[in-house]
Amino acid sequence: MTSTSPSVISTDICIIGGGSGGLSVAAGAVQMGAEVTLIEKAAMGGDCLNTGCIPSKALLAAAKAAYTANGQPAMGITASSPPQIDFAAVKDHVDEVISGIAPHDSVARFEGLGVRVLTGTARFSGPAEVIAETENGTVKITARYIVIATGSQPWIPPITGLSDTPFYTNETIFNLRDAPEHLIIIGGGPIGIEMAQAHIRLGCRVSVIEPFALMGRDDPDLSGALIEMLEAEGIGFYRGAQIETVAHAGSSVHVTLETGQTLAGSHLLVAVGRRANVAGLALETARITASDRGITTDERLRTSNRRVFAIGDVAGRHQFTHMAGYHAGIVIRNMLFRLPAKLDNRAVPWVTYTDPELAHTGISKADAETQYGAAALTITDWPLSENDRARAERKTGGMVRVITDKRGRILGASILAPHAGEMIHSWTLAINAGLKIGVMANTIAPYPSWSEASKRAAGAWFTETLFAERTKKLVRFLLMFQKRG
Repeated sequence: MTSTSPSVISTDICIIGGGSGGLSVAAGAVQMGAEVTLIEKAAMGGDCLNTGCIPSKALLAAAKAAYTANGQPAMGITASSPPQIDFAAVKDHVDEVISGIAPHDSVARFEGLGVRVLTGTARFSGPAEVIAETENGTVKITARYIVIATGSQPWIPPITGLSDTPFYTNETIFNLRDAPEHLIIIGGGPIGIEMAQAHIRLGCRVSVIEPFALMGRDDPDLSGALIEMLEAEGIGFYRGAQIETVAHAGSSVHVTLETGQTLAGSHLLVAVGRRANVAGLALETARITASDRGITTDERLRTSNRRVFAIGDVAGRHQFTHMAGYHAGIVIRNMLFRLPAKLDNRAVPWVTYTDPELAHTGISKADAETQYGAAALTITDWPLSENDRARAERKTGGMVRVITDKRGRILGASILAPHAGEMIHSWTLAINAGLKIGVMANTIAPYPSWSEASKRAAGAWFTETLFAERTKKLVRFLLMFQKRG
């Protein structure tokens, strides 16, 4: 359709950005009968498919394969020789995974659904008008509704010398074909931590510098346990380390800390956060308000221009692919059915896909204590060392933590476990449904399974009451009326 696009297009919905959020809106809206025009300036599928979720998980899977190839002496398995790691072949694996998924997000598929796809840049020329600069010329699009789904990009901190030093971000690290001898990572958030474990297991030396708290958004008890495991694998962590300068000499990079210590490495990865992609959109022309965090929206994801919605990373809220998909459903209901659908952020899950995985949903322990007061909460922990599946696989370093109010209403949960990303879904469902802890405790879990740890954590909530002296007295009293023999 791109080659025959007219110079003026009138459409029901114009979407700027072909990442996960924009594609979800496009696919849903066009199949419900709306006319949809999509503008994407780069690769369809956005960051998640091309430089984020998919390549990082493919790389982590390869790293796990290398790690397990070393054997497990405690189980009687000893590797006959160290695994031979072909780093370039690992990257071929990553590319193949991306290529296998790409057709689902391709121009051809969406044109087949009935979406008009334009390849080029977009900017507003009025409150309900967008100009697309394509390879075939300028196209003006007028629309009933416009959806901004331009995503985000890595934020580059203003560190002295960084602009003159070669470095990688998540957008470029997967293009690296030769294994780094020593990868220095600036940033101890999910991206930095995932890449640290992936590369240490693929035979690289890795150092992580974090000026603030490692995994700062997660429960510090669980993230602290994870960091200890990663340290045991050989990753060097520099906590609370402020960076003075970055420089390079020949093939080496040098990071000097405020303490005077200098780290020398072969490669540098910057993973300190992301910023919304709003440059060049001419938002002011459409009377759309934005801040440093992204485009300002209400709970229906409407911008200050009520005909324009913003979804996904660019909306400055939770920057996760699954949230972009959730946002798509909100705006479709608002645009096509005129329903006042609003965000419900009570149970937003996220996962760091290390081994073990670190997952969270709902409110954190710290935020719950601030909001409700510690006395109004019950924090229930269940260690994986008490889970028989974890014992069988010798992966007992983790736990399930559940936050409830005193009535047992589930407010949040955090899990450190090999399959925490799968386990967290049941807690997300429970919070969304407003369930109490007893529902989870009374649910039958297969044995032995990782999910049983969640059930046991829920059951532990009742331990103090169930086995209290008052309960014992009641049981003894009731047994007095029962005959023996």
